[in-house]
Amino acid sequence: MSQVEEKIRALGLELPPVPPALGIYYPVVISGNLLHVSGQGPMQNNGELIKGKVGRDLSLEEGQMAARQVGLTMLSTLREQIGNLDKIKRIIKTLGMVNCFPEFEQHPQTINGFSQLMVDVLGEVNGKGARSAVGMSLPANIAVEVEAIFELHP
Repeated sequence: MSQVEEKIRALGLELPPVPPALGIYYPVVISGNLLHVSGQGPMQNNGELIKGKVGRDLSLEEGQMAARQVGLTMLSTLREQIGNLDKIKRIIKTLGMVNCFPEFEQHPQTINGFSQLMVDVLGEVNGKGARSAVGMSLPANIAVEVEAIFELHP
């Protein structure tokens, strides 16, 4: 088991099943030493997605938990694609999208659920990268979607 997966277990978490691609795209594209990860949703361990609008159907705390679950989903997808999560050196860039109404203003706080998981499993330096967080309507009413770029160890 990788050190990253050991950290996930130490947090009392587990990786969910890898979601199927629902369109014409690759879940991950590797270019040089960069992993470009397509948007991932909050897949739960039972295979269901966390749905609803943050700030109405879900509290901020529930939105953060959904964002953390997206991180676990993304790590599950990465493990399937590269075999060992210890090949990841760091996160470079995150785009977090929150399903919400225009009046909701806590997009960054919601995406902190994803970002904190990355810090917890990749470390204070390698788990932080550049980041944007925005609000919008998301497909299938999923609560949060995140796409990211990671760097691989040489």
